[in-house]
Amino acid sequence: MLFTKDFEGLFVRNCIKGIQEIERSETHVVIEAGAGELWHDFVMYCVDRGYGGLENLSLIPGCVGASPMQNIGAYGVEIKDTFAYLDAVEISTGEIKRFHLADCAFGYRESVFKRALKNQYVICKVAFTLTLQPVINTSYGVIEAELKQMGISNPGIKDVSKAVIRIRQSKLPDPKELGNAGSFFKNPVVTEEVLQSIQLTYARVPSYPAGEGHVKLAAGWLIEQAGWKGKQFGNVGVHELQALVLVNYGGGTGKEIYELSQRIIEDIQEKFGVSLEREVNIY
Repeated sequence: MLFTKDFEGLFVRNCIKGIQEIERSETHVVIEAGAGELWHDFVMYCVDRGYGGLENLSLIPGCVGASPMQNIGAYGVEIKDTFAYLDAVEISTGEIKRFHLADCAFGYRESVFKRALKNQYVICKVAFTLTLQPVINTSYGVIEAELKQMGISNPGIKDVSKAVIRIRQSKLPDPKELGNAGSFFKNPVVTEEVLQSIQLTYARVPSYPAGEGHVKLAAGWLIEQAGWKGKQFGNVGVHELQALVLVNYGGGTGKEIYELSQRIIEDIQEKFGVSLEREVNIY
């Protein structure tokens, strides 16, 4: 969340803890975690026990309860791939409702909790169906390259997790040391015609299939090509190693971060004809 002005209201920190096994078969296990558990700690809990499915999501900051809000994802994996259900309290009635996969309307950094049901529920716990017979996902070449550098040719889920952690630590700022909200913009989905237009100038623009007639572009790449990477404006700026991350060097305001993001959005639209969308919630 990015606050651009003072908030007159009540802040409640969700500290619901607990991790428990709900059910198990020969091939899968359902693990339930309190919404206040740190996401990375929960991932490590699963990885250490050989439960596969979340290892590519290692070291993402935040809590378990926030993960379904925008269907967090990284390196070819999203939580919708292993999501079982969540329990949430309806604020207006105090009743607890269970949401299954189909109820959540998960999309790319989207869910029903960011749209139709925004501000109506408090997530209490989230459950995932993980595999006891892990299938390693190294579809993102950067993971394969990191594993090769680590001297690992036949990786397990612990190896993938370690590789992801090394990659993230090498290019993403630690929020404890440098203020940031992680990836600030969504990777835009455009038509193949837009991609072809960009390729006239940038022949090697990275792109990924995104449905018939569409491709997904890397927002960080676009921002870097436009010259924003590493630029500082007063107390805020664009991270020097990852252009997708806006940072607060200390003393910057939410309004300044927002204004910087707006300048970037307008510049990318002008240079590439691509509309960037903020990933964070703005208040």
